[in-house]
Amino acid sequence: MEVKPVYSGFAVAAQLQPGDCETAAKQGFAAIICNRPDGEEDDQPTVAEMREAAQAAGLAFHHIPVSGGAFPPPAIAAFAAIRKGTEGPVLAYCRTGTRSITLEMLANPTGLAVSERIKRAEMAGYDLGNLRETLD
Repeated sequence: MEVKPVYSGFAVAAQLQPGDCETAAKQGFAAIICNRPDGEEDDQPTVAEMREAAQAAGLAFHHIPVSGGAFPPPAIAAFAAIRKGTEGPVLAYCRTGTRSITLEMLANPTGLAVSERIKRAEMAGYDLGNLRETLD
């Protein structure tokens, strides 16, 4: 599991496995957000498996699936609500982490300026410069 910190209280990762939930809890995360729909790839764990593993590790688990490059307003609002309502660090994941960091930057729960959000994404290894207008 490669966790990419974005800022204090939030990080992203590529696809997690059930065993990673205990590691995430030991690293201080309070919640996990899955941004993948079930069945995207044959070898990915199901949302039910991930939820069970997260809860067994003492973590809250949330599922906000997005796909096809679409980030509908209800998904952005749900992501923002979870981020604002969770006490403690949050780890979000999808296949590569790109959808998760994009949702974070669109939801902007920390109220950062566009340039700062793009910079934070770049520091975590994600180029969101093409979303500058959307983020504005």
